[in-house]
Amino acid sequence: MEALLLALVAFIGKCDLATGTNMIQRPIVLGPIVGLILGDLEMGITIGATLELAFLGSVSVGAFIPPNVIVGGVLGTAFAIVTGKGPEVAFTMAFPIALLALAIDNVIFSLVRPLMAKLADNYAAKGNGKAVSVIHMCTGFITCTVLAIITFLGFSLGSAQMEAIVNAIPEVITNGLTIATGLLPGIGFAMLLQMIMNKKVIPHFFLGFLLSAYLGIPVVGIALFGIVLIFLSIKFTKDETQVQEVAVDEDF
Repeated sequence: MEALLLALVAFIGKCDLATGTNMIQRPIVLGPIVGLILGDLEMGITIGATLELAFLGSVSVGAFIPPNVIVGGVLGTAFAIVTGKGPEVAFTMAFPIALLALAIDNVIFSLVRPLMAKLADNYAAKGNGKAVSVIHMCTGFITCTVLAIITFLGFSLGSAQMEAIVNAIPEVITNGLTIATGLLPGIGFAMLLQMIMNKKVIPHFFLGFLLSAYLGIPVVGIALFGIVLIFLSIKFTKDETQVQEVAVDEDF
């Protein structure tokens, strides 16, 4: 019963992307729910907060797909509570499981989604919008269901068996995934910059870099500085538009 409930938690966590990304997929949210299911809410809150700090940088930026914090967070919290080893062991279990789930995510992204996208394109070419919507929903349902099954099987097998499966992965692959995980955020940022870079954005990008690198201003300060620049830009653009409108009226 507990395995089914944990699978449901993982399913709902993955459904977060279909509800506007309310961040219910984060360990700080799922951890207490796992703790409640396993009868130790306090430990669930503690482990969830600990894993949230550990996975704080695991967000999708550009083309970067981070380790799966949903499966890693749910199973890491569950195994830490069941074994009674607490937060110090949670991340040791959570991160390898998250990497294993990431590999399965990559299979879904590489094989399942392109097939579904091609099918949707065929229906779109025929003007069948309803079928396209159904395929879109089915793709998300498949992803959520796969993660739920992984969570169910992982908890059913137990921490010892799950750890054995993770340890069975060759060290070369594990090291490669670890290195790639460290490099991919930079690649993700680079691809994101490539998409948004233009003559208007480049000066602001380098301004933010200089403020951080040479003046030591924290990210929050740079963000606030950017907000001020946005308001000033809107104001000057609005004033310029009004001047142009007055000039046109005078011409007539």
